[in-house]
Amino acid sequence: MIVYAPALVGDEGRPLAVVRGMERVLPGVHLGWMVSGEGQRMALPDRDAWVTRETADGGFPLLRSGDDAFRVTVTGWESPAGSSPGGKAQLEVHAVLPLSVDSLAVADVLESMGGNARAFWGHATPFRAGVEIARQTKSGAANSRPPPRGLPVLKLPCDIRSPEIPMRLGWLNYWPAATARAIGFPDLARDAELLSRSRRTAAGGWLVQLTEKPLDLDDPTHVEVLLSTYERFPEIGGRAPSR
Repeated sequence: MIVYAPALVGDEGRPLAVVRGMERVLPGVHLGWMVSGEGQRMALPDRDAWVTRETADGGFPLLRSGDDAFRVTVTGWESPAGSSPGGKAQLEVHAVLPLSVDSLAVADVLESMGGNARAFWGHATPFRAGVEIARQTKSGAANSRPPPRGLPVLKLPCDIRSPEIPMRLGWLNYWPAATARAIGFPDLARDAELLSRSRRTAAGGWLVQLTEKPLDLDDPTHVEVLLSTYERFPEIGGRAPSR
């Protein structure tokens, strides 16, 4: 899962809030280990102080849980203004959960991450589907092959007019109120099916789940849902005509 948020400015508490929030919604998980340059897991005696100290470069290094059988990780970095929507630098927060986590818990983690990062938008998507969806973004002749599964071509992030416009769809989508307004969600007449799998966030945004089971693009019905949702929201990926 990934959330896209305003860049860090000064000594902010958002990275630590994200980490603590994930722990609150994942009982028993403690993100108290780092990974050394040699790839070894190392316990952090004062994790909170470490996170605060290591955010000077606009992000924070990878943290992980201690249980190899239920590995959870989170990290963040700055995406520069020149390659970000609206020409504004962003904080990207990336987390990985085991596939065994049920959809309700995934939604809780995504909402927590998005809210604590003050994210513009975000998504949670199984890795295999996420790789194919990422191939929708085209960067010119060097990447001229059409997207897989008949999916639409998406603009580069730097060519999207506003950070509130999602760059792509995912399985679970985090759309705060400003983002929902920007893409026109919800329309009660047109979005009844999506609303049946959506819920409001505590801050008044939306968590929108495209399919009951995790998105699997080998399932034609899942591809159909993804295609119809892109058709419904042409703003996503910067595909709507310029205003």
